[in-house]
Amino acid sequence: MAEFDRREQLVDTAIALFTEHGFHATGINRILDDSGVAKKTLYRHFRSKEELILAALRKYDGLFRNRFMAQVESVAVTPHERLLAIFDAAGEWFADNKFFGCMFVNAVSEYSQDDTPIRMACKEFKTMMSRYIRGLCADAEAQNPDVLAEKLALLLEGAIVTAQVSQRRGAAQVAKSVAETLIADAISPSS
Repeated sequence: MAEFDRREQLVDTAIALFTEHGFHATGINRILDDSGVAKKTLYRHFRSKEELILAALRKYDGLFRNRFMAQVESVAVTPHERLLAIFDAAGEWFADNKFFGCMFVNAVSEYSQDDTPIRMACKEFKTMMSRYIRGLCADAEAQNPDVLAEKLALLLEGAIVTAQVSQRRGAAQVAKSVAETLIADAISPSS
């Protein structure tokens, strides 16, 4: 196995374990055992567990956002439909047997100190998701795309946490029904 492949194997294994078991509960030895990579190789690529966590968060960020956005784009044609499809994509994610909540929310709950690289990576992910939603709001010609995007992003976050904590996999559909009203109010011409 090439050196790059070993690094990717470590990161991929870390993503799977951190997502399911959490960051503090997943030790380096478990990651090494599951990945089949030697400790020496791990420390050649990452000086600490926190560096591995950052690499896992960054890779997961790209994978998740690309998959989520592609899913939204594939099921909806118009900007209005895409805004609602956000909640359809979330619903499919919640229904997955590998849904353990948002990796970034989970990371912040375990690494709550302000201005740490881990917290900053989580903030960057949430900012990018909000920008995506804001872009959809602008494309849909919302009267105030910033306000609508903030409401929809908050609604999505609430659905994610509800699906994780309360194990209510239908939270996305409830959120979608609320989103329909918010979108209709924001896109209709004011009278």
